[in-house]
Amino acid sequence: MIIRSDRDGFVHPQSSEITPHGVYQGRRELMRLMAGGLAGAALASWAARDALAQGVARPGKLAPLAGAKSAVAGAVTMEKLTDYQDASSYNNYYEFGTDKSDPARQAQQLKTSPWTVAVEGLVKKPASYGLEDLLKLSAQEERIYRLRCVEGWSMVIPWVGYSLAELIRKVEPLGSAKYVEFVTLADPKTMPGVGSRVLEWPYVEGLRLDEAMHPLTLLAFGMYGEVLPKQNGAPLRLVVPWKYGFKSAKSLVKIRFTDQEPRTAWSKAAPQEYGFYSNVNPGVDHPRWSQASERRIGEDGLFAKKRKTLMFNGYEAQVGQLYAGMDLKKFY
Repeated sequence: MIIRSDRDGFVHPQSSEITPHGVYQGRRELMRLMAGGLAGAALASWAARDALAQGVARPGKLAPLAGAKSAVAGAVTMEKLTDYQDASSYNNYYEFGTDKSDPARQAQQLKTSPWTVAVEGLVKKPASYGLEDLLKLSAQEERIYRLRCVEGWSMVIPWVGYSLAELIRKVEPLGSAKYVEFVTLADPKTMPGVGSRVLEWPYVEGLRLDEAMHPLTLLAFGMYGEVLPKQNGAPLRLVVPWKYGFKSAKSLVKIRFTDQEPRTAWSKAAPQEYGFYSNVNPGVDHPRWSQASERRIGEDGLFAKKRKTLMFNGYEAQVGQLYAGMDLKKFY
């Protein structure tokens, strides 16, 4: 299913199509499964059924995470899903090593329960949320995104979560809040990469408040109908589909509202290469390579013809207005 905008004649689905009664009733059982890390439960969500229909390999080891089709215009694509094995074994997560295979090998020692996320800064209602509290905020929705990373490779992943805006509205940002800073876990006991100097730890990312409020910006708890694998950012992560993958911070522990542009991990490490915005823009080359084309993981061989990179990763119609009048080569 592809969701179109209103100008294309899209008709918003009824509430019963967005959040099935069974999903709502099963929420507390879902949270119990996540908290206990139970394995081998049957896959029941739409996300899992759709993934199975497309031939995605299932590991059968993680608790199911129920979700319904997203009602957000532009959130779902008809593109073929990336194979689960590829999406969960070819990762950038430098806290567990810089090789693409390191996270899948080394992240399994990460402890994801209990988990707390602090929301602080320029808000009326600062608070600390447990994972169960965050899950209560909104119905889980299934969204299939084109998520890219900086090296020119891409994946199509069915995330399960909800718009970050749900949480933002709850904490009520002050009028002076202009940016949102995201801080991730940095635990030297379970994350061997934190001892390296490749980046400054903890990993910090940031968005402008209007970017964070956009309905496509997702607080994700799962993918392919299951809870997030640890190497993919368990137990919750950010997903910003029109930006390069490193903007989607993993294993979040703090969300802070500020009036100053956050100093992000990659812009501190290499400011000439990684700007604050990091929007997918085929017209702005990385200093060491072109970003005009990309390779889809799992589909294209090493010598296969690359795909043309799409502006804003294909979400220009949905997010282009956020940057109206900006010089996107200066604000890269």
